[in-house]
Amino acid sequence: MAQGSNFVDYVKVCCRSGHGGAGSAHLHRDKTTMKGGPDGGDGGRGGHIILKGSSQHWTLLHLKYRKHIIAAPGGCGSSALCTGATGKDEILEVPLGTVAKDAETGEILCEITEDGQTVILTPGGKGGLGNNNFKSPTQQTPRFAQPGMPGIEQWVILELKVLADVGLVGFPNAGKSTLLSVVSAAKPEIANYPFTTLVPNLGIVSYRDSKSFVMADIPGIIEGASKGKGLGIRFLRHIERNSVLLFLVPADTDRTIEEEYNILLNELTLYNKELLTKPRLLAVSKSDMLDQELEDEMKAQLPQGIPSIFISSVAGKNILQLKDMLWKAINED
Repeated sequence: MAQGSNFVDYVKVCCRSGHGGAGSAHLHRDKTTMKGGPDGGDGGRGGHIILKGSSQHWTLLHLKYRKHIIAAPGGCGSSALCTGATGKDEILEVPLGTVAKDAETGEILCEITEDGQTVILTPGGKGGLGNNNFKSPTQQTPRFAQPGMPGIEQWVILELKVLADVGLVGFPNAGKSTLLSVVSAAKPEIANYPFTTLVPNLGIVSYRDSKSFVMADIPGIIEGASKGKGLGIRFLRHIERNSVLLFLVPADTDRTIEEEYNILLNELTLYNKELLTKPRLLAVSKSDMLDQELEDEMKAQLPQGIPSIFISSVAGKNILQLKDMLWKAINED
């Protein structure tokens, strides 16, 4: 099975909530009553389709082949003012960071960001009123009742946006996966060629005094990614939910550090200008191959206005100092 085949961050499903049950038009009868008044009960509500946040899920794989989600209808009302049974709800557990959109209009219906959070995605039809609700001084034995309201059918897109404290931003082969493997227990696939990472990887980074934060390795961006080139905007959306962006530029880049940083920043800006409001840090990776003189020379050419640091994941150079900078940025935010 190819790497990443179990990571699904986009599904389109048809949701159909349950019809409401019909109200009853029953008239009371027993062995002592030949012509009693109305005693028809109300119909039961149709089943909802509900989204529920679950920290146990990290992908939408379990919904990939479940194209039709159908909730149960409500039961009909009956005699003796008995209300019909409520239709069984369909509860879809989704990972935190899931956004539900109307497939036709693109309107955002809800966002799931907390474990245990529930949102009614498609409400069930209301049950019809029984004839007991329609009695009056002038109409003491109504022989009619309401039908139940129909359920709702709609196509919904579920998109996952990875929730993390720090998002790694960089071109393919910049050393993002290596850094994540060094600072956390995550084991991303690592090799010396572009696009080794085909899915976002999450790792929990241990910090001082038993503290921790979550870091996400987002698949590499290339120039033109905001227009769909390379892996395109499929993964740019995962950066939207990160509170701090860590730009990673390798020391052996063919361009200057500032040129590479500006290209990355431009791609994010073209995709979503709101990303510019997030705190940003710059780490120059693979700096173990630099001598002190060359590093000092490169420091003078770094972009202005962004905290920066030279690191080496392999040699462990300045990794703790990088964690300090990230922790400060996360908590300032």
